[in-house]
Amino acid sequence: MTEHAVVIAGGGPTGLTLAGELALAGVDVAIVERRASQDLVGSRAGGLHARTIEIFDQRGIADRFLSEGKVAQVAGFAMVRLDISDFPTRHPYGLGLWQNHIERILAGWVDELGVTIYRGRDVTGFTQDDEGVDVALQGGQSLRAQYLVGCDGGRSLVRKAAGIEFPGWDPTTSCLIAEVEFTEMPAMGIRQDAHGSHAFGRREYEIVDGKVVFKDVGPVGVMVTEQHVGSTSEPTLRDLSEALTVVYGTDYGVHSPTMISRFNDMTRQAAAYRKGRVLLAGDAAHVHSPDGGQGLNIGVQDAMNLGWKLAQAVNRTTPEGLLDTYHAERHPVAARVLRTTMASVALRRPDERTKAARDTVAELLRMDEPRKRFAAMMSGLDIHYGLGEGHPLLGRRMPDLDLVTANGPLRVFTLLHRARPVLVNLGEPGGCDITPWADRVQLIDAKYVGTWELPVLGAVTPPSAVLIRPDGYVAWVGDGTQHGLVDALTTWFGSPTGGPRYDSFMG
Repeated sequence: MTEHAVVIAGGGPTGLTLAGELALAGVDVAIVERRASQDLVGSRAGGLHARTIEIFDQRGIADRFLSEGKVAQVAGFAMVRLDISDFPTRHPYGLGLWQNHIERILAGWVDELGVTIYRGRDVTGFTQDDEGVDVALQGGQSLRAQYLVGCDGGRSLVRKAAGIEFPGWDPTTSCLIAEVEFTEMPAMGIRQDAHGSHAFGRREYEIVDGKVVFKDVGPVGVMVTEQHVGSTSEPTLRDLSEALTVVYGTDYGVHSPTMISRFNDMTRQAAAYRKGRVLLAGDAAHVHSPDGGQGLNIGVQDAMNLGWKLAQAVNRTTPEGLLDTYHAERHPVAARVLRTTMASVALRRPDERTKAARDTVAELLRMDEPRKRFAAMMSGLDIHYGLGEGHPLLGRRMPDLDLVTANGPLRVFTLLHRARPVLVNLGEPGGCDITPWADRVQLIDAKYVGTWELPVLGAVTPPSAVLIRPDGYVAWVGDGTQHGLVDALTTWFGSPTGGPRYDSFMG
């Protein structure tokens, strides 16, 4: 039986990101992916939000995505575009980039990190005990791991086999998506009518004056609302033709599909993100309408939150209870996304009363304060983990400041490229002593001249020091003293002697 420290079921964006995080921490990780290659039929998700770009910047790979995508203002709610160009971030925008390209870039990254990928195989089941998990693969092979992570989508076998409940709401609307050819070319763009929301477009496009301009090459992408909800059969070309005819009065001579699929607004969330040595991330943990383009992005952010914690559990530098903070921090984030996407779908309904509500919301979102709040939420820049009372930075993303050090200028995100925690001392050099944690936490003496500013909150009091977790969130803020620093270091990165401190997670 082949052994790995961690086995990940599913090699989509969430699984690939998690594998990269674990590999950076020196963990032996393997992905099991049912596809024989990284090729992806259809376009799927269409881009990255600002916080996800920041996450990739923290690992030094953001330029790989930016060089291939289209920078644009992509944040929005209830059909209202929300501009974040005035936000305090190095990336005050989103990125138009289809999922097949996102996956290809991530796959190249994890390949550089030496991650093992078992392609063309499915996880068919598993059994877990106190020491690990035996994972059965299609074809009779089995793997042994300390932990198994289900990144295997909304129909997750891992979630079902673990017996984790998936409560939520059944779908109220259903859409077909396809890539096809037409005998008679329809007009490109989005259409709203009494039947719902529909669109025609192409994979290849440009952003001109903030607007999408499709190129006249390649198959046409279609989204059309179905008139009936609840079909469980695989959609066919006939289904697509009939749906187009209901909405447009013609199917435009649709033919030669390369992909036909169906999505709906079913909204569900795993009751627990962990059961013993089995964890869930991405769509395996939460499904919802694609309104707002949240799914891929919060899946990648799940992986970033889980990766360093799981690595420390494998390396036994912190108590296992650290893994429970993964559910505690990420479950509320996804719950908010579920609520937001349900609201967005409800506001898209075509009746006059809903239109009145949508117009009212649009009027509010044109005001500066609501615009900032919703834009920060939709772009992922306002996430706040509940790490206790104190400075506004505590539990929030660390800004990517341009620091001045004895060795020259240095960006904060550069310090996070190897996924290691860092303590940035902004007071007197040598003012912070973390010698017992020197093998686990970087210490940088630096200066910063400028305003400390957070999205929505605005300017905040400059700290004397900040302890930054590997995922880029602030775990401790200094006030000129080291008060609370030892507790923070011990809680998140283990005791000074290397043994776990179990009371750190006990109320």
